[in-house]
Amino acid sequence: MLKDLMLGISIPFIGTAAGSACVYFMRQELSRMVQRSLTGFAAGVMVAASIWSLLIPAMEQSETMGRLAFVPAVIGFWLGILFLLLLDRIIPHLHMNAEKAEGPESKLARTTMMVLAVTLHNIPEGMAVGVVYAGFLSQSAMITAGGALALSLGIAIQNFPEGAIISMPLHAEGQSKGKAFLNGVLSGAVEPIAAVFTILLAAQIVPVMPYLLSFAAGAMVYVVVEELIPEMSEGEHSNIGVVMFAVGFTLMMALDVSLG
Repeated sequence: MLKDLMLGISIPFIGTAAGSACVYFMRQELSRMVQRSLTGFAAGVMVAASIWSLLIPAMEQSETMGRLAFVPAVIGFWLGILFLLLLDRIIPHLHMNAEKAEGPESKLARTTMMVLAVTLHNIPEGMAVGVVYAGFLSQSAMITAGGALALSLGIAIQNFPEGAIISMPLHAEGQSKGKAFLNGVLSGAVEPIAAVFTILLAAQIVPVMPYLLSFAAGAMVYVVVEELIPEMSEGEHSNIGVVMFAVGFTLMMALDVSLG
């Protein structure tokens, strides 16, 4: 079980690191069309994971509440939204292709704020993996090893292009390939840290597992709506982002159902 846990929380980070390594093999920065495609794919994976891996299990675990089984999911979901809204306001960061930074005024370098933006994005993903594995470890949350692995794999798959999306623009901004790769890796390092923190927290409060599952879902949906959907839709009109959203959504859905 410990082996499954260590592998599960490491897989998403490995996906980010592997994607960041693209800076060594690809000569040119990703085109806007490719970036929009990959962003749409990531959004689809995150929305499907929020539903099948987090919100549905949260309500299943609250079924003893009868018609009010949705209440923990609603409360947790809103807490997740508000938590990411708070982080968005207090941490200076710069989204890809944006000219103006968000959060409080800061003298941080542009590249540093770009890394912080991706790091903010990765926090809820790490929390989602952590809470699902906490449910698996508790053996009382109706979460199987396959279901937990499906979430880890889904996030790792969408982390691969995200790693490339962060490391290659950093190199284009003037950083060396080694530093761009390192910053890409560091942006993903928050995921296993957030996962371990969530597991330790959940171990103390297993009865509120439905709230934690839906909290992670709310945080992930916030990232999708606030960051990914605008990025996949900006610029000249194209349906590629929507198509790739559907691809990511169906892939994550299939993984969760087949492995869970």
